[in-house]
Amino acid sequence: MSDIDRSRAQQLMREADIDALVLFQPEAFRYAVGAQAGVAAMWGRAGSVIALVPADAAAGLAAVVSDHAAPLVRKAAPDIDLRCHRIWIDMVDLSGVETARQVDDAYRLTTSGGPRPETFDRAACFGLLSDLLRERGLSAARIGADLEFMPAADFFALRQALPDVNWIDGSTVLRRLRAVKSDREIALLRQAAAAAEAGLVAMAAAVRPGAALGRLSAAWKAGAQAHAQTSGFSLSGHWDYISVGPALSDMAATVAPGALIKADVGTLVDGYSSDGARTFSWGAVSPLAADIFKALEGAFAAGLEALRPGNRFGAVHAAMLASMRKDGFSEYYRGHFGHAVGGGVGIEEWPFFSHDNQEIILPGMVVALEAPFYGEGLGALMIEDQFFVTPSGAQCMNSLPRTLRDLSGG
Repeated sequence: MSDIDRSRAQQLMREADIDALVLFQPEAFRYAVGAQAGVAAMWGRAGSVIALVPADAAAGLAAVVSDHAAPLVRKAAPDIDLRCHRIWIDMVDLSGVETARQVDDAYRLTTSGGPRPETFDRAACFGLLSDLLRERGLSAARIGADLEFMPAADFFALRQALPDVNWIDGSTVLRRLRAVKSDREIALLRQAAAAAEAGLVAMAAAVRPGAALGRLSAAWKAGAQAHAQTSGFSLSGHWDYISVGPALSDMAATVAPGALIKADVGTLVDGYSSDGARTFSWGAVSPLAADIFKALEGAFAAGLEALRPGNRFGAVHAAMLASMRKDGFSEYYRGHFGHAVGGGVGIEEWPFFSHDNQEIILPGMVVALEAPFYGEGLGALMIEDQFFVTPSGAQCMNSLPRTLRDLSGG
């Protein structure tokens, strides 16, 4: 099922004066069509999968996919206008075939026989796109492509293959579409946040003097996976940035009295990544660490106060930076204090809570608000929570206390 709000897509495309979006990035294809791109997308080249999203919300979606991925795409999105190209994987339907001599006949009864390309034939893919555009009356239209993804060589070939199309950068339209989440996306992000937080509980239970960073990471992963299994869903991935002690990049660090333990973690559910962080210690921390964390708590509270629909992303950054300045950190400068989360290539998605970002916070967005501090020789401290923006405010998807927790019980 596509996650695109077609009415909003129509509005955004009309504002941008484009007649359609043509999407090449595998994650954007999944977003538009509601099905995975398939193995032909593994090289990160443009053309192996293509989604066509007309500006007219009443016009159907269309896609170009490999013959290998086509059955799954048809099952997931039966209403999509689908065009198929051949890739390197040889396939044939042998239902009812009993002898080797009948195999060639099975090939002849389908379109699966004949030479196959080394990987995929980009020219053939662009040819299928050309057919779609011609049939839709878009052969000379203004079409937005996700140029933030597309390799330059592929865009050059695209313009040569479809010279009458007025190609423009549709990346901003795609970004704005993806920033407001569907109900399905919100549910996935809730699941991912809950699993990651369960992992933090398991990690905290494993903290004791001498415990190695790698052991804490393993405990976090095990806790996250256990939560997913018992809750009836599966993780498609996970990531963690855990640091222990004063040396920020010491992957062999072990827990010692007073050591800071920062865990910035996330899990993926169907490709949608959560993002959250907590800071712990074993025993009392230094006065400096306590003072810094107190300032981070103040900054986080200031950012949360500004995190409301209708406000600008830049206003959140300004509020948090002003709070740090008020608490005496005049040289501290964070490029961003958080970002959207979702099913993009990286953990952090646009829009960012960055300086002078004029993008408006909208209901339906899911964002991660973060207040970090990294001090070599001291350690890392961080507060980060994930929020769903509602018409009246911001709803937190996390439940663990945001305090600097001493796990020693002292």
